[in-house]
Amino acid sequence: MWSFYARIWRSTGRAQILLVVLSLIVAALAAAPLRFQKDIINSLGPDLDTNILLMMCGGYLAVIVVTNIFKFILNYRSSLLGEDTIRRIRARIYGAHHDPDAKRKPNTGTLATIIAAEAEEVGRFVGQAVANPLLQVGTLFSVVSYVAATQPYLGAFLILIILPQAAIVLILQERVNRRVKERTIILRKASSEISDEEINEIHAVQQKIMDDFDEIFLTRRGIFKLKLSMKMAMNIISGIGLIGILLIGGLLMQRGLSDVGTVVASISALERINSPWRLLLNFYKELSAARVKFDLIVKSSDAFDHPATKKAP
Repeated sequence: MWSFYARIWRSTGRAQILLVVLSLIVAALAAAPLRFQKDIINSLGPDLDTNILLMMCGGYLAVIVVTNIFKFILNYRSSLLGEDTIRRIRARIYGAHHDPDAKRKPNTGTLATIIAAEAEEVGRFVGQAVANPLLQVGTLFSVVSYVAATQPYLGAFLILIILPQAAIVLILQERVNRRVKERTIILRKASSEISDEEINEIHAVQQKIMDDFDEIFLTRRGIFKLKLSMKMAMNIISGIGLIGILLIGGLLMQRGLSDVGTVVASISALERINSPWRLLLNFYKELSAARVKFDLIVKSSDAFDHPATKKAP
């Protein structure tokens, strides 16, 4: 993984710095809405000051607008970087295929698969390789820190909800990676056999291709089972988290150690950490898949053995 990231940084380091700054800004703003929610809810009542309520609601809206402006810039720059990387990988691999001095070059079927699918998946990942995990980890830290500072028991419980989800993904994702690699190799093989269909005995080649299609189906079926199992487990844990906050929050309110605004803000925090946490887990899955596919691209050609004027990762 670290060698993969070293390639990414050598190729796109300057662009990644801007994405890092934008990610930190968005992450820092993540906990601000929780403070406004807590204060607004606790201020509701017969002695409500309308001017203060309007000011808090205006501040809440301002935070939402500013956060989404920074998110737009971040996502736009990330998408541009990913698309530029896709273009570079396609150019490098296509150039190597037609380079008479190349020692290793992909055949026509493998070239088509790399250009059509694999380059796009790897390039799209490069656009978010640094900013995405930084944004999600920063958001988690910002939100959990705010809840822990407001009510330590609820903050500790949020951390306990995160840990089992990490364990589930780390255990099952390696199995998914193996199947992704198998599927990519089989798909390349089928593409090459289709390209050679007119040269070889047509009936024998057709049967091999059909067998490859069946094998791809079986591999994908295994991937579906693993991914859906992870999703189901995380949904159950999220449900446990919501029930736990209501239970703990109710007991704390009963003892005068918390208020309704803090409990509501904690429920909102759970939803907020669920989103970045799921995105972080999805990022880990994409990292694993992109690393596998990029390794296969590198092995199919010597296009990435030496630096070029415009580098791919």
